[in-house]
Amino acid sequence: MEEVLVRLRSLFFVALPMVLLSCVLAQTGQDPIQQIASALRNQQFDRALDLLKVELKASPGNAQLWTMQGVAYAGRGQKRDALSSFQSALKISPDNVPALQGAAQIEYDAGNAAGIPLLEHLLQLRPNDVTSHGMLAVLQYQQGNCAAAAVHFEESASLFDSQPPALHAYATCLVKLKRFDKAATVFQKSLALSPDDRQKRQVLAAIQLMAQRPRESLATLEPLLGSTPDAQTLELASAAYEDSHDTERAVDALRQAILLNPQNVLLYVDFAAISATHQSFEVGINVVNDGIHLQPDAAPLYFARGVLYVQLAEYEKAQADFEKAYELDPTQSLSVAAQGLAAVQQNDLSHALADVQGKLARKPGDPILLYLQADVLSQQGVAPGSPEFQTAMRSAKQAVALRPMLGPARSVLAKLYLQSGQYSEAAVQCRKALEIDPKDQTALYHLIQALRKTDKKGEIPDLLKRLALLRQEATNDEREQYRYKLVEGDAQPK
Repeated sequence: MEEVLVRLRSLFFVALPMVLLSCVLAQTGQDPIQQIASALRNQQFDRALDLLKVELKASPGNAQLWTMQGVAYAGRGQKRDALSSFQSALKISPDNVPALQGAAQIEYDAGNAAGIPLLEHLLQLRPNDVTSHGMLAVLQYQQGNCAAAAVHFEESASLFDSQPPALHAYATCLVKLKRFDKAATVFQKSLALSPDDRQKRQVLAAIQLMAQRPRESLATLEPLLGSTPDAQTLELASAAYEDSHDTERAVDALRQAILLNPQNVLLYVDFAAISATHQSFEVGINVVNDGIHLQPDAAPLYFARGVLYVQLAEYEKAQADFEKAYELDPTQSLSVAAQGLAAVQQNDLSHALADVQGKLARKPGDPILLYLQADVLSQQGVAPGSPEFQTAMRSAKQAVALRPMLGPARSVLAKLYLQSGQYSEAAVQCRKALEIDPKDQTALYHLIQALRKTDKKGEIPDLLKRLALLRQEATNDEREQYRYKLVEGDAQPK
């Protein structure tokens, strides 16, 4: 990502003294200023600074002198001093265009968000300045503000038609804004500049799939579907075939992709999804079994097979697979907040817990922190009856009492009740969590676990069907997220 931003910023790199000099010289009229201007024109920056020192001492309120000093410092490569001079000029004369341009260019070159208000000010003075629009687009993109960036990319489109990094950034923003048709049109320009670029073809094909244009996606992929297609190309082609209602080719492409990259879990998950859609449950199970044989610790494969078992009404096998999946991937039951906290600590739950407890010492009645303490403790596998387990239980109960609509806290409390053998209490918490969020997979899974220990087992088949449906939706969301990552350049090759 940083490399992309550097390439983008380089599109508007200019030599500040040369560009600003004509603006500054147009304002000269007095003899001392003419001498300074002559020194700047001849790139005698040291002489210009010596002259400016005298003049600024006599006229510290002259914005033109401060601007010229900025130009001189920029000529010497002293960006910080140049920026300070331009800022001094702007304090005196806020609409000083050369000073705005000089300051904006320095901030832009450094990738600083401070350049945004400067460029916005310039555009107030010069609304049709495409260069300012282009620079602002890049800085807004860098800040992750795609809504603003897209506007300025559009206004400066003429600058970017032959610039692949900018076209890619513009298309990425449009994808994030779910303007898929426009994104595909923009990225086609990038591919046209380098039609033999395999990765760009895959990105365009992914965008076209998002835009629900599978036939165009297949046409884009066609040059890659020759004698040696890679697994990622075949996965994209499979999705395009399926969306074009050509299931046979979709299955063939996915089988070929699996042969090329048998370690890729997502390919088996995709195959299971197609199998479920077309009620080929046994076929899907057989393929997923192959994946599990190669990667017995891959939680998504057990989730995928569990969904297929539900469709076959083999509920015991489905329960076993879901249980195995949650055992392999505890983060499935870890809240979004706790996941973020754990990620900051590089998945070191001990540090995450210390962080939460440090904050709790300052805010002991915070329901979110209480919930997080219970959640992280539960992830550590504290034993029922231990002091740590009692702390987790107490924290979860407090969190629920303080904020009854905090669904994840109820899910954690249910898990703790399960571990302590209080199955009816666990079921109550799960049901309340599902009232708050009907898509809470963790609460649904724990409810199934609790009911297995009670006399209400009759509900379990319907709950498994519901869980299977949620897993299918989650799989679709994960596939879409992979497409986004492919467009952004962050996806790992398949």
